[in-house]
Amino acid sequence: MKKAKIYIPSKTATQSGKGKQKYWILEFETKDTRINPLMGWESSTDTMREVNLKFSTKEKAVEYAKKNGISFKVLAPKKKEFVIKSYSDNFLKN
Repeated sequence: MKKAKIYIPSKTATQSGKGKQKYWILEFETKDTRINPLMGWESSTDTMREVNLKFSTKEKAVEYAKKNGISFKVLAPKKKEFVIKSYSDNFLKN
């Protein structure tokens, strides 16, 4: 049975926008990874490793997984808390 995880990708350190956070990703978990003795790279015989499916909502991703017999786990996105402060707060001592 195929295993997958469903999540919203986090933005990279070089991104300022939320462009990649629009979609839910269904990514298959690989099983048989090993180190290639010739090049030293990680390799696998599992071709599902290359498949990442994008969905507009979490419900559509879950429905697809159930319809195709894929066991899955949903990773909920972490909420960020914003602390609003002014520039002058950097120079004031509390």
